[in-house]
Amino acid sequence: MLKVAVIIGSTRPGRNGEAVANWVHNLAAKRTDAEFELVDLRDFDLPHLDEEMPAVTGRYSRAHTRKWAAKIVSFDAYVFVTPEYNRSAPGVLKNAIDFLYTEWNDKAAGFVSYGVEGGSRAVEALRLVMGELQVADVRTQVGLSLATDFENYSVLRPAARHEDLLMTMLDQVIAWGEALRPLRHQLAAVGDQG
Repeated sequence: MLKVAVIIGSTRPGRNGEAVANWVHNLAAKRTDAEFELVDLRDFDLPHLDEEMPAVTGRYSRAHTRKWAAKIVSFDAYVFVTPEYNRSAPGVLKNAIDFLYTEWNDKAAGFVSYGVEGGSRAVEALRLVMGELQVADVRTQVGLSLATDFENYSVLRPAARHEDLLMTMLDQVIAWGEALRPLRHQLAAVGDQG
């Protein structure tokens, strides 16, 4: 069965991301076409990128990088839950993505964002990064407004329409994750022979 990570893209104290990711995970877990796991960047304590070699080499010298790589490679697809900070994604999320390369390749991704205007600019920034990592990001995204989908900007109360968008996005992520599975297996077999 396809394995999908729901990645909490903020480590900020008092973050809304945990509530948003739990909402995503709770709805996704009702599905029978994939397995979903919450992945919290707080659990990995990644410093600012500190590997000597570029990620594309796969030569990781730090234990925290190897731990992060083992977690990320175990998934077939990702749902990034991201706030928007200053018209982009949080630095901590970009840093976590930049630690790795091949672990992301030939997989699918979707986005759930939140911010004053729904976090759409954070997603646009991440879409550029996904292209470079050979990740197929899906069109549908969920954008939660701090003004209308949160009570007092802190208690998640998403409008009902967001659940439908989330399910459509998950349909797309799962379809693309499945479609890319043969390519992942083919490349893994080539790597095993090399």
